[in-house]
Amino acid sequence: MSKYQVLSESTPNLPWQDAPKNLQGPIWRYSNNPIIERNPVPGIARIFNSAVVPWHDGGFIGVFRAETTATLPHLRVGRSADGINWTIADRPIDFKDENEKSWNPYYAYDPRVTKIGESYYVTWCTEFHGPAIGLARTDNFVNFTRLENPFIPFNRNGVLFPRKIDGEYAILSRASDNGHTPFGDIFLSRSKDLVYWGKHRHVMERGGSGWWQGLKIGAGPTPIETSEGWLVFYHGVCNTCNGYVYSLGGAILDLENPAIVKYRSRNYLLTPEMPYEEVGFVPNVIFPCATLQDAKTGRIAIYYGAADSTVALAFTTVDLAIDFIKSTTESIGRDQTDGKG
Repeated sequence: MSKYQVLSESTPNLPWQDAPKNLQGPIWRYSNNPIIERNPVPGIARIFNSAVVPWHDGGFIGVFRAETTATLPHLRVGRSADGINWTIADRPIDFKDENEKSWNPYYAYDPRVTKIGESYYVTWCTEFHGPAIGLARTDNFVNFTRLENPFIPFNRNGVLFPRKIDGEYAILSRASDNGHTPFGDIFLSRSKDLVYWGKHRHVMERGGSGWWQGLKIGAGPTPIETSEGWLVFYHGVCNTCNGYVYSLGGAILDLENPAIVKYRSRNYLLTPEMPYEEVGFVPNVIFPCATLQDAKTGRIAIYYGAADSTVALAFTTVDLAIDFIKSTTESIGRDQTDGKG
C-alpha cells in the first residue's frame, strides 16, 4: 500500500514497466523508447511534447504536437488501446469558437489536456501577436470549442488544475518573451468562468539550489492531487556553453493554496542521458507534458518530448516521487529559490 494517496481517478490499465534492479533515481525510462518515432505519418517530420488522458473505451486519447515538413507546428488527435502504440489523425484539429465559426491558430504547440468534471480542456501555446496561451474545450475529441485566450502575450506553459479551488479554476503559466525566453518563473492565476483571469500569484522562481533549473522553469503535466499536496512535474532549463538543457523537476504545492510551495527538489528527477534525448532537432531536451496515474497502486506514467523529435515514456510511483522531492528539499519558500544558478 502506498504511503501517499493519489486522490484523482484511477487508471488501472496505464502502461507500465517495473523498475530495473539498478535504479538510481525516482524515475525510470521505458525500455522501448521512443514510443513515437520521427516521420510518424505522411507529411509530419516530428511529433513530441504531447498530452494524453484515459478514454471511455478503456484506451487512451490525446492531443499531439505535430510539425510538418515545413516545420510548422499544429495539434492533432491521437488514439491508443495501450498508451504506447498510437494512431495519429490525418489532419489538424479544427477549432471553432462558441458561435461555431472557425478559429484556427496559425501555429500551436506544447499542448496539455486536463479533465475537469465531464469535459476536457486543452491548453497550448498559440499565436496571438506572439506566443500566448490558447484554451479549448471538448467532450468527444472530435469537436473542439476555442475559448478566450487566458492571457495577453507573451506566455507559455499554461496548465490547468483538474478541479476548482475555492470555487475557482486555477492555472499555472510562465510569462515569456517573443523568442526562446532566456528567463522565466511559474505563476498561478484564477478564474470563476474561464474567461476573466486574476488573483495572480508567484509560485516558484527559476534557480533554486540546482543549476539545472537556473535559466527558466515551466509547468509540465496537469498537477496530480495527492494526500501530501499537488504533485507537480515541471521542466527546468540551464544554459551551457553548447546551448540549453531541459530536465525534469518536481515540487509539492499546497492543496488549497497552490501558490504555496511545500517542497521543491534541489535535484532533477530526470535529465537527458539517452541518445534519443541528447540528439535530435533540438538536442538535450526532456519536456514532460502528461501523466497517467492509478490511485490504487500509486503508479505514474510520464509522457515527455525527447529532443524535440519524438515522444518517450517514463515511470515512477507517488511514493518514490514525493519521497525524493522531500528528501532533496533544503528549505521551504523563497529561501530555496534565491539562487539563479
